[in-house]
Amino acid sequence: MEEKKTSDIVFLKIANRVSVVTIIGNVILSVFKLIVGIIAHSGAMISDAIHSASDVFSTFVVIIGIKISSKEPDKEHPYGHERLECVAAIVLSIVLFITGLGIGAKVFKNITSGDYRDLQIPGILALIAAIISIISKEAMYWYTKINARKIDSSALMADAWHHRSDALSSIGALIGIAGARLGYPIMDSIASLVIFLFIVKASYDIFKNSMNKMVDHSCDEDTENELRNCVMNNPDVLGIDLLQTRTFGNKIYVDIEIKVDGTISLREAHDIAEAVHNDIEQAFSKVKHIMVHVNPSE
Repeated sequence: MEEKKTSDIVFLKIANRVSVVTIIGNVILSVFKLIVGIIAHSGAMISDAIHSASDVFSTFVVIIGIKISSKEPDKEHPYGHERLECVAAIVLSIVLFITGLGIGAKVFKNITSGDYRDLQIPGILALIAAIISIISKEAMYWYTKINARKIDSSALMADAWHHRSDALSSIGALIGIAGARLGYPIMDSIASLVIFLFIVKASYDIFKNSMNKMVDHSCDEDTENELRNCVMNNPDVLGIDLLQTRTFGNKIYVDIEIKVDGTISLREAHDIAEAVHNDIEQAFSKVKHIMVHVNPSE
């Protein structure tokens, strides 16, 4: 149990560090783009600054979700609070989807109107700011994604894709500006359409993954096979009659029925079950709870 608590502390520490880094980065980036937008008389850059500022809100949602999900079990929540992190991820997937819809609506309006005369082309300073924004947001994406995978956090992964959506938006802006300067303003809409599809796909994947964790979805087949192998490594276990797994947030619950010699004493059977329990808990850091039932072998 001490190892489990240490794992939870590491989870919380990494999540908080990533969140603080991205909040500071987004605040600096927002202020920078706002100043550049005002100096370069670029409404697009000012809008982009506001968009980056909204990421600070999304990261606060992540912090709150992870903080609550890491609380110890209590009387009202005896199985813990891990699913609340999934709620945070679902909220962010919806925010990401709305962001994509906003881009899609603008694309649809531009394509149907066929009027590109009002396309804003920022000055060279705004262009440099867009490039800096792309590099910064892509760096935030990879930094957050790597750490999200390390601690298996769906909320952090959702926040990572929020950073990627901003990077894609800035890339679309660059393509649009370049196209307009080359005499092809429709390139802005084409680039935005591709970005819209990427963002919607990412929001769907995040939403689906979080919902699977919310509805007691079983573990993947490889994990269940590893669990079986771990149990069968015990020489006193003669077989496995039942193995059921379910995800609870980023944790795993295991119910297993093992087959042992029917002639041994109750105490011996209990010791075997306890050994199986401890083996699984030590080998699988994500496993939070194991229920081992003993069946007599015929």
